[in-house]
Formats: sequence, C-alpha cells, structure tokens
Amino acid sequence: MDFKGFPKESLEFLSKIRENNTKEWFEANKDEYEKLIKNPSLDFVVDMGEHLQVLVPTIMAKPKVNGSLFRIYRDIRFSKDKTPIKSRIGIIFWQGIGKRMQSSCFYLHFSSDEIFFAVGIRGFSKETLSAYRNFLKDDKHRDELAKILKKIEEKGYSLPEPKYKRVPKEFDKNITHINLTRFCEMYAYKEMLPSDILFTPKLIDEAFKIYQDLLPLQQWVYKMTLTVEV
Repeated sequence: MDFKGFPKESLEFLSKIRENNTKEWFEANKDEYEKLIKNPSLDFVVDMGEHLQVLVPTIMAKPKVNGSLFRIYRDIRFSKDKTPIKSRIGIIFWQGIGKRMQSSCFYLHFSSDEIFFAVGIRGFSKETLSAYRNFLKDDKHRDELAKILKKIEEKGYSLPEPKYKRVPKEFDKNITHINLTRFCEMYAYKEMLPSDILFTPKLIDEAFKIYQDLLPLQQWVYKMTLTVEV
C-alpha cells in the first residue's frame, strides 16, 4: 500500500489557499501543493481503486489530474465566484462509459472544514434526468429505490432534499413513492469534521466501509444510467 495518509500540513495549506487565492500565490507554492495534496491524492486513488474493485470490478480509478483527482483550478467562466483556486480537494471513482460526473460514482472531498463522502450522482444532466424519470415509471424500480434509501437512512446516512415542489406532469400522482420523482439528483452522503483519520492509511478503511454501505444505491443509479440516451 502506497497511501500513508495526507500530511498534517495539508489542511493548513488548504486554509492558506483561502487566504491567498490568486494564481500568483499558488504558482509560487505549487511544490507544496504537489507534496501535500497532489501526490498523496494520487496514492489514495490507486489504493482506493484497488479496494473498490472488490465491490465493482469495472470501477474507473484514474490516478491523474482530471481523471479521479479534480483539477485544483476552478472554472470561473460562468461562475459568480471568481476565485481561481479550489480550497477543497475532490476525488472520484466512477462506473460506466459516460462522463464521470454523469456516471454512478464513489466520491470524496475534504477541506479544512469537512470530510465528505458520497455515492451516486450529484446533479443530473437533462439527459440523465429524463432517464431517471423514465426508470421510475417501472414500479419495481421505484420500490427498489425506496427500500434502498430507507436502509441507508437507518444506517445514519443523509440524502439531498428534492429540488422540485411539484410532481412532474408525466406521473400519476397516485403511484407509490411519488416523492422520488421530485429529485434532480440521486446520491447519499456522510459528512465528518476533519480528524486524524485523514492523516493515516485508515482513511482507506473508513471510505471502504461507507462505500460498501452505500453500494446498493450506487448500483441502482448505475443501472439507471445504462438507459440514458446520448
């Protein structure tokens, strides 16, 4: 195992990004980013990817920037927030041949404020939303998802709130689990305050336990994505 945990200085470095959020500062401190963030992140991707293959043999784990490790530079073209550097580090493992953010995934991000684990898709594209709603028209799919979500919540995991106040017109309001039609994403998550687990190899074990708990949802979302029309 190559992943030994993130250096304890990594969270301090992310806090410094918030205080000095300019490309000039980041370029001057890029060596620190690579030592404290990038290199251990790529080690994490390799080791976590090997663990996840036990759960999902076809999981995509790409140990490179813009692969499983998100870029540190923000895309500010269409954002009101013009700060150029991210102060939280995102890592993703996905299943499927589509774009990583529209594939059923195992996700992690951390910052000086939190450690965040999630499974599923956070934010459907237009095409994925259409596929999700069509998938829900099958009673078996709705019932299965409802059972999965109930068990997940019983284990202490959280779900997003439905975005839409109204049921889509294409659904009969008398069907079972009608509330599921009001979502524009489908994922479950767990938030933690930053702790020493981030600085040890035990982060792998903690992530694996969470991902294993949430595997039924990840697989349900994956089956749904197979119906997306592109």
